[in-house]
Amino acid sequence: MVQPEAVAAAIRQLIPDAQVQVEDLTGGGDHIQVKVVSEQFRDLSRVKQHQLVYGALKQELATEAIHALALQTSCPT
Repeated sequence: MVQPEAVAAAIRQLIPDAQVQVEDLTGGGDHIQVKVVSEQFRDLSRVKQHQLVYGALKQELATEAIHALALQTSCPT
């Protein structure tokens, strides 16, 4: 189980300009939906954008503190 604030902090540590929204989908903290908006995503494929976020959460994913991750990434408009 991971707290939404901890997820957002981990992402911002790797992607400092990120605007992050985290939603706990089940109340258990291990199924989450994350929306990340960052200028760093510009000119990157969706796969590369997601890989950046996965990299920020690698510990939580490896230990299965996050069991399911729904991820949406975009650039600022």
